[in-house]
Amino acid sequence: MTQTLLTLQGITKRYPTVVANDRVSLEVQKGEIHAILGENGAGKSTLMKIIYGAVKADEGTLLFNGKPTLIRNPQEARQLGISMVFQHFSLFDTLSVAENVWLGLDRSLSLASVTERIQETASNYGLDIDPMRPVYSLSVGEMQRVEIIRSLLTNPQLLILDEPTSVLTPQAVDKLFVVLKKLAAEGKSILYISHKLHEIRALCTACTVMRGGVVTGSCNPQNESNASLSQLMIGSMPPTLSVRPQSPGEVALSVNGLTLSKSDPFGVDLKDIQLQVRSGEILGIAGVSGNGQQELLYALSGEDTRSAPASMVLFGQEVGHWPPQSRRELGLHFVPEERLGRGAVPELSLSQNLLLTRKEAVSPNIGWLNMKSLQVQAQTIIDRFHVKASGPNALAKSLSGGNLQKFLVGREIDASPQLLIISQPTWGVDIGASAQIRAAILALRDAGCAVLVVSEELDELLALSDRLHVIANGRLSPSLTRQEAQVSLIGTWMSGLWSKPNAEHVHAET
Repeated sequence: MTQTLLTLQGITKRYPTVVANDRVSLEVQKGEIHAILGENGAGKSTLMKIIYGAVKADEGTLLFNGKPTLIRNPQEARQLGISMVFQHFSLFDTLSVAENVWLGLDRSLSLASVTERIQETASNYGLDIDPMRPVYSLSVGEMQRVEIIRSLLTNPQLLILDEPTSVLTPQAVDKLFVVLKKLAAEGKSILYISHKLHEIRALCTACTVMRGGVVTGSCNPQNESNASLSQLMIGSMPPTLSVRPQSPGEVALSVNGLTLSKSDPFGVDLKDIQLQVRSGEILGIAGVSGNGQQELLYALSGEDTRSAPASMVLFGQEVGHWPPQSRRELGLHFVPEERLGRGAVPELSLSQNLLLTRKEAVSPNIGWLNMKSLQVQAQTIIDRFHVKASGPNALAKSLSGGNLQKFLVGREIDASPQLLIISQPTWGVDIGASAQIRAAILALRDAGCAVLVVSEELDELLALSDRLHVIANGRLSPSLTRQEAQVSLIGTWMSGLWSKPNAEHVHAET
């Protein structure tokens, strides 16, 4: 006999320009892993925030353990036994991992005991993290580990997970699923938001589908196929990626023996990085979060200018010491993994955020801004990449994570780059938008652009890349062709255990 833990009846949440949730009703049983499936902007995250007390519903009733319950804030939610891992993290940058976790727990616990519990939980669940590290020094993937550990330490009755595996390795995902299934077997309930249909089918026993803020159906995902779930979610099948063989052109970017000491005490030293990216080629870099990806991206984008000039050659120019703007003028464009704060200014509109990478709207003579031109450009990107936003004047922070990602990727692709460096291109993006972004990257490559993709989504890298490297402990593996790149081999190389360059595993770059 199942028992209902959570019941939502007629939940409605209106914002000035959109109804995020429109009379949403659903039930979650005890011991159930319940998926919430829908496109970006379907209202999933808003609904989860209402359950967690971070957003107040305008209408509707919430019952927890059969009792009508008003959850006024996250603290009350945690006291009830509800915990949530957000897609956008709620961590204090200047505090340590342990201090961030401690803030959400019983104040009778000492920091030392919390630190010990973090280490134990991290080890048991394959989410290793140093409790003493300050959060500002963590990569996005490491921050997500902190959020998951913090939620698990509250021993919740209901655990809400918003895209929990988006920056985890396949091995870590497998370990997390073991943990979640164990929690469900103990009678705990899990609300699971993911765009990875194979995960939902493997993990969840119930699924509620949302579209445009409305519940459009429900199913047992274990009885569905990826195709049928996609049909339920977006009303159609996503376009199939068409990957054509491509002969790469001239070298666009050459990195020669790049060695950099970490600028942060908790960072990773880069050691003798060697790579080349050619025009008309996509080079992928795989690896577990926190193995030097962040440091490498800072060096490539120009955020870190400590490199020796000759260690980085961009279209024939030695640029190791050049700042971002100078590299951008040569045709390098960059999409960082951190959307808000590094990719976009949260309090600025979408059109104003174009100024971060565009200078065309600034008068060269008097420095005035042509706001009309910026708004036209922003609307073009919104239309082309199907961004759900109220218009060019919508604040960046008002968009869902997936829609902001579509805008940022669109902003850089629309600028016609000669070299595009992109980190986690489809993190938190629904299946339809993911296919669209990947198709746009492939079209860019087919048009002759050089593309460097850093991602922790192996399936994504295998679908996009002409060649692959693996990064581990600040070192870069030999490159593999698409045909040579086997998941088992890449998984081994993620531990830094690769052989010396040889004809079997290394694709000639010259």
